[in-house]
Amino acid sequence: MKVLVTGGAGFIGSNLVNKLVNLGYQVEVIDNNLNDTSKINKKANYHDYDLSVVENFNKVQKILNSVDTVFHLAAKARVQPSILDPIGYELNNTLSTVNILKASIGANVRRFVYSSSSSVYGNNNNMPLKESFKPNPLSPYGAQKYYGEVLCSTFAKVYDIETVSLRYFNVYGEGQTIGGAYSLVIGIFFNQMLKGNPLTIRGDGNQKRDFTYVGDVVSANIAASKSSNVGCGEVINIGNGDNRTINQIADQFNLEKEYIEPVLEPEETLADINLAKDLLNWEPTMSVESWIKQQINNYEKK
Repeated sequence: MKVLVTGGAGFIGSNLVNKLVNLGYQVEVIDNNLNDTSKINKKANYHDYDLSVVENFNKVQKILNSVDTVFHLAAKARVQPSILDPIGYELNNTLSTVNILKASIGANVRRFVYSSSSSVYGNNNNMPLKESFKPNPLSPYGAQKYYGEVLCSTFAKVYDIETVSLRYFNVYGEGQTIGGAYSLVIGIFFNQMLKGNPLTIRGDGNQKRDFTYVGDVVSANIAASKSSNVGCGEVINIGNGDNRTINQIADQFNLEKEYIEPVLEPEETLADINLAKDLLNWEPTMSVESWIKQQINNYEKK
């Protein structure tokens, strides 16, 4: 079976590509950032296109010929940089989603699996977070991810294409970025551990996050592409179904902590994953403590 992964040279996308190749799929990849060769799978076909550029539309539609499923992960990620560059994020994230949806319709793609984010919920005091809750994004990135869900639902109603949106909660795992100002917290902590620096924690460190292993996110995508229970624009949480404070994550490293200024972010995230269990027959398999322990052991052996 032939499938397309957009953003297939990114963190989650490259993990998905590797799994699909291992399962015997013919995998096409569209990504406009192919500089990191460590995330390139030689058994997949890569195309260096910017999906937000309308002039690339016909080229993209040709790639989609005979594709059964599109996994749309391509996006400019992270909350904080979207606040600094809302126009750049809007042009990239919204136009790319519209373009790949329209191209998918023209190529008679069966199913479109969209990567959304728990950022859609914003700050909500009711836990766990359920898909039925009213979206309240706190950033341009969160708003764009929500609009992508709306587009998928609308296209499923108006055009003959099956769509489903997956809301990811704080994804970590192999291939995550561990450097740079906007890396996620577990990547930042590993980077600081390797450099022998204290672990920097925003605010008081009592904010809670539902941390989700990238391998579980990959399996959720594949389940969403196959399930006969979805395809009408459903939105489904993909999380671990539990959460930890940032202080608890830092404690796993047994290093000195340094508290720095807070940023605009929700106090807590916690996914209700009952819908994923019911519709996708999916459950998470990895605890964040187990994974961190494994990785620290691996580093110590080097």
